[in-house]
Amino acid sequence: MRTGAPRPTLEAVADLAGVSRATVSRVVNGGAGVRAELREKVERAVEELGYVPNQAARTLVTRRNDAVAVVVAEPESRVFSDPFFAQQLRGISKELSAADSQLVLLLVEDTGDYQRVGRYLAGGHVDGALIFSLHQDDPLPIMARKVGLPTVFGGRPDWAGAESDRAVLYVDSDNRGGARLAVQHLASLGRRRIATITGPLDQTSALDRLDGYRDMVPDGDPTLIAQGDFTQEGGGRAMAELLARHPDLDGVFAASDLMASAALRVLRDQGRRVPEDVAVVGFDDQESVAAWTDPPLTTVRQDIEDMGRLMARLLLRRLAQTSSPEPGASPLSSVITPTRLVFRASA
Repeated sequence: MRTGAPRPTLEAVADLAGVSRATVSRVVNGGAGVRAELREKVERAVEELGYVPNQAARTLVTRRNDAVAVVVAEPESRVFSDPFFAQQLRGISKELSAADSQLVLLLVEDTGDYQRVGRYLAGGHVDGALIFSLHQDDPLPIMARKVGLPTVFGGRPDWAGAESDRAVLYVDSDNRGGARLAVQHLASLGRRRIATITGPLDQTSALDRLDGYRDMVPDGDPTLIAQGDFTQEGGGRAMAELLARHPDLDGVFAASDLMASAALRVLRDQGRRVPEDVAVVGFDDQESVAAWTDPPLTTVRQDIEDMGRLMARLLLRRLAQTSSPEPGASPLSSVITPTRLVFRASA
């Protein structure tokens, strides 16, 4: 198409394909009831003319925006520095792109951003929302529910009644089981003073991993638990606290790879050999972290990118069921993905 030429219209596509305008509209808007040979003619005409549907008109016809809000309840500095979010967003983006749906990223920098995000979600700009990295008492779930926006959450929800409510959909990994695997492995190596560095305890993933640790050391010393925040800074600070309290500790389960990488650095700085003196296990198996630590990190693998894909897929299925209900269709349900231990040199 020539630069500056008028945009091809629906009527032009209909003329070239030799079909009615209504037939073209049904094809480009994903409607049913068009014979295969006519659909092929329309698709060839669309390709030849470079026709792009007018989004506003399409929204009026389909009542869909073909856009999904991805809301991360974390500040920009965290989202763009932690590889966890990059992997999860990549999975979400791939699944939405395959469905010809646009990803709209919304971040929560501080409490003032909640009003902005709430207005956007209520404004009819998106078909649904994917919300993750929630902290306790976060208002985002209530905002989404008030405006009736179909939503899938990343991580087990913690508000009262959420887990028994079949309308609440979420994707999570087996955090508790993965933590048990990590501590069980450290114990199998003969480690007897096993400490843990937790994530922020206002998030269910951190609480579940702490519970998994406690499952394996039910009578453990509470001073072998130090709180981190899923960041390198928090992990390093917690590791230094643990060494100050227990210089004889011989095993550490860190609830994220970033915290584990910082723990390795602190141990090295304080003259501890890994794994000879202290064995270390992380959680995540982040591709850009675990294999590049010194020594490479034994860790619990959760498939972060696939969890993003599953979130998007679950939301798209919910949207499809809402717009075109199928009698007798199986109800949607939340997903818990498995975890497994990946053995490297740190433990």
